[in-house]
Amino acid sequence: VQLQASGGGLVQAGGSLRLSCAASGRTFSSYAMGWFRQAPGKEREFVATISANGRTNYINSVKGRFTLSRDNAKNTVYLQMNSLKPEDTAVYYCAADRPPYSDNPYRPPEYDIWGQGTQVTVSS
Repeated sequence: VQLQASGGGLVQAGGSLRLSCAASGRTFSSYAMGWFRQAPGKEREFVATISANGRTNYINSVKGRFTLSRDNAKNTVYLQMNSLKPEDTAVYYCAADRPPYSDNPYRPPEYDIWGQGTQVTVSS
């Protein structure tokens, strides 16, 4: 299984971007999917996760601005990011948690497949 993240770019504060993460393989619908981000000099941090049945969770700083969804027919998850702020600037990574699922989907080590990352830069 491979993950391919895309959709990053440069946007002004207040703007929007939609990140995509496409997965290969035929068992995507059983994966929990997560997005993490890493800014220069900082640790990788949890952003959002969506379970196999569509339940979502977000870090507090993005609640109300980011929306995570999945299209199992396309083996793809989407992270819609609105009202972007300069502090959202980071490399964004998607990751998959295959069954049996982690009890803590907020920690990077709990995910066993990672995409290559896509840069998001928000200018002030």
